[in-house]
Order: sequence, then structure tokens, then C-alpha cells
Amino acid sequence: MATNNPCFHSSFLFSLLLLLHFTLGKSQLQVNYYSSSCPKAEEIIKQQVTELYHEHGNTAISWVRNLFHDCVVKSCDASLLLETVHGVVSEQTSERSFGMRNFKYVNTIKAAVEKECPMTVSCADIVALSARDGIAMLGGPSNIEMKTGRKDSKESYVAVVKELIPNHNDSISSVISRFQDIGVDLEATVALLGAHSVGRVHCMNLVHRLYPTVDPTLDPTHAAYLKRRCPTPNPDPRAVEYVRNDLKTPMIIDNNYYKNILQNKGLLTLDAELATDPKTAPYVQKMAEDNGYFNEQFSRAIVLLSENNPLVGDEGEVRKDCRFVNAK
Repeated sequence: MATNNPCFHSSFLFSLLLLLHFTLGKSQLQVNYYSSSCPKAEEIIKQQVTELYHEHGNTAISWVRNLFHDCVVKSCDASLLLETVHGVVSEQTSERSFGMRNFKYVNTIKAAVEKECPMTVSCADIVALSARDGIAMLGGPSNIEMKTGRKDSKESYVAVVKELIPNHNDSISSVISRFQDIGVDLEATVALLGAHSVGRVHCMNLVHRLYPTVDPTLDPTHAAYLKRRCPTPNPDPRAVEYVRNDLKTPMIIDNNYYKNILQNKGLLTLDAELATDPKTAPYVQKMAEDNGYFNEQFSRAIVLLSENNPLVGDEGEVRKDCRFVNAK
């Protein structure tokens, strides 16, 4: 039924313009964007990621987490990398960024690229490409087709980080909704959570499942192990008190995560819900049974995430130093 309500038309027009903005931004990204302006860019980034991995293995995990934290907050635009200075408050100060590290090594990668091609390769593309190469170093899919051409944000979005990044123990329905908001479908969301197969969880994010009583959905033997790793209900956030997500292959991105959660060994409430929710359980079962299928969907999910609302053209800039907006 037709309507002459001006508010309706204004809202519809705004939604349409927003959709066009997202679509146009994605369409301007391309494979090998720097083939003419900086032909060795991707090779240099891959070399740096490889060298850093051999010196500090956990850097590869950091690159994957950087992609998630950067892209979920409005845009894949390296806003995450901005430090607190000159009126800018860094997104790294948010409680959602707890435990993130190795930002200094992003500057190592950027410096190597700047030496070859000054003021050409964006920090946002370094975030995306280092994640792609980090995934390969961690034994995940090595054929992710990552487009480039993103520009860097001129501002931090610290005020909305808590709102936009799901909490470790949010419900699976809220996490699904959040990812769908940025174009990551249900199947891809289940795959993306497979990144929990590497890295670790600080005790402060899981003790609520252990104290004062153990969550009955946890495998009892695994719960006893978790209590040995996290012996108090009030862990010191500054202490190195953590549990690895996957005890068998802790530094490999694989489908063991899904096998673990089907055995009630997931660390977070989210992990437990992922295995039992009727919407996600079939995908969890299939990924647990088929690592090839998981890799295929994980690759697709990473690409979807990496292409969320990129800044292109004059919407952003190419920072000289990933930590700071360029001087005017």
C-alpha cells in the first residue's frame, strides 16, 4: 500500500543511500590493488608476517584478532591502531580490547612497506593482509583471496566499541545478529568463531562458569582442569592467568574447536551455546566432521568480515604511521 508519510520516505532514502555506500565501497576494492603503485607490497607484508611469526609465534594470532576488532567497529579502516594522542582516545583502551597485544609489530610491517613505497599502502590493508598471511602461518587456509584498496580512518570510534564488539559471553543470538548487521551470514559466523581454535582466554572471562558452582554444561573432567588453571573466582586481570582454547593443537586454526565444544569443553558461554543452538548446531556438527568444509567457510567468512564498509577514495587517508592520523 502506498504511503505519503515524509518520515517513511526519508527513512527509506537514508537506508538506500547507506546500502549504496556499503556496496560501492566493497566494489572499489580489488585483488592486487597495488600491482602498479607498489608491486612488492603483498610480498613484503607476507615476509614480515613470516619473520615475526618465527620470532614471536603469537603475532599471527594477534593479526587475526586485529582484523576482527577493526572491522566489526564501523569499518575495516585501521581505527583500532590509532593511539591516544592529541584528542584521540584509542580503541585499544576499551575493555573489549583486553588482552590484545603486538601492536608495535604492525609498525614493523608498516615501516618495511614505507621503505619500498612511501605513503602508498594503507594501514587498513596491512591489517587485512597480515590477517590473511597470519592465518596461513597458523595452518589455516592459505588461499584466501583478500582484496585491497582500503583507506585509513581519521578518527577513533572508542565511544562505540563496547556497543559494537560482542562480549566474550554474549548470547549466540546476539552475536549472530551483530555479524549479520555487517554482512556476515549465519554459516560464516559459525566458521568465524572457529578462530577460537587458537589463542587463549583469560581466567576473568570464564570463572563465572566455575564459581561458586561449576556450570553443569561443562564436561566435569575439563572443568576440574579449568579450576586448576583458574584457582580463584577473582583473578587478577594483570596476571598471566589463562587457558588455551584448544589443548591439542593450540597454535593451529582447525576444526578441533568444534570437536571440543561438542564434547562440552568450550571455555565461554558463547562456545557452549554455539554447539546447542538449533540454528548453529548443524553447522557445528558438519565443521567438526570435515576440516575442508570448515576451511572453505572460514575463508569466506574472513573475506566477508574484511570487506565491511571500507573507506575508499577520499573518504580516508593513507597514514604514514599507523599509530597517528597524518598531520594536516
